[in-house]
Amino acid sequence: MHTVAVLALPDTIAFDLSTPIELFGRVRLPGWRPGYRVLVCAAEPVVTAGPLRLATDHGLDALARADTIVVPGRNDPASPTPAAVLGALREAMARGTRIASICVGAFTLGAAGLLDGRRATTHWAATERFRTAFPAVELDPDVLYVDSGQIITSAGATAGIDMCLHLIRRDHGAAVAADAARLAVAPLHRDGGQAQFILRARLDSAAAGLGQLLEWIEENAYRDLSLDDLASRAAMSIRTLNRRFREETGQTPMQWLNGVRIRQAQELLETTDHGVDRIAHQVGFTSPTNFRAQFKRISGVAPQAYRTTFRG
Repeated sequence: MHTVAVLALPDTIAFDLSTPIELFGRVRLPGWRPGYRVLVCAAEPVVTAGPLRLATDHGLDALARADTIVVPGRNDPASPTPAAVLGALREAMARGTRIASICVGAFTLGAAGLLDGRRATTHWAATERFRTAFPAVELDPDVLYVDSGQIITSAGATAGIDMCLHLIRRDHGAAVAADAARLAVAPLHRDGGQAQFILRARLDSAAAGLGQLLEWIEENAYRDLSLDDLASRAAMSIRTLNRRFREETGQTPMQWLNGVRIRQAQELLETTDHGVDRIAHQVGFTSPTNFRAQFKRISGVAPQAYRTTFRG
């Protein structure tokens, strides 16, 4: 039987820890046979998980018996990882054991050196910290999970469910995975990635130096605005405006304008029954076709798929 070892680190995120325990632990094969043996192991017999204290039955030696190791995130991903844990993960990697991380659990894999030169993902909010800590990793913050074969990393929180269902499908096929998804009341596959969830947070976190202009753009995004219009409103040359936007937002003025329009479209898709073409014109796009292309580029999914995900 396939053995999954879930690694409980100090101050582990309880949700991340419970996700693989529940999903793998409830998988049933034909004849009602269990699909996995799930072990929870730790370097110490008792670990914290936010406000909880958890007793574990297995030590790090259980990792040597595992076919898959799952590493949940920690509330402070930058906290030092016990040397014994890092060593055990490196040994497991050398044995060919499959290793997966949930959310900021990628920091633990990064600290063990398992992600160098590989494509990986983590929670979008930890992107810059991760890139600073592990520059040798090819980080993709917009996807729900990355499967590079032996190493699998997933994004924040519920993306761990997507990853576990993906691994169940790898191990036992689509029918068993679909049954696990139904039991978890979760979709077997979700369209898009983290981008559809984080646009608003990215916009809201912009620097305040252009505050008045950004507020004006919010209020006037529905108009047919040009770069000249924005520069005139800011009382700057186009060159200066472009430089300021790059410095303070990391985008060009027109990229920012498109982002505002897409965010406003997201709100209309969530809160109204307006058709997609009508929403495109409401937020300032003269071409519904261009709107659909820009929406998918920025959000990662088509407008109707976004509405299906987020509408009530």
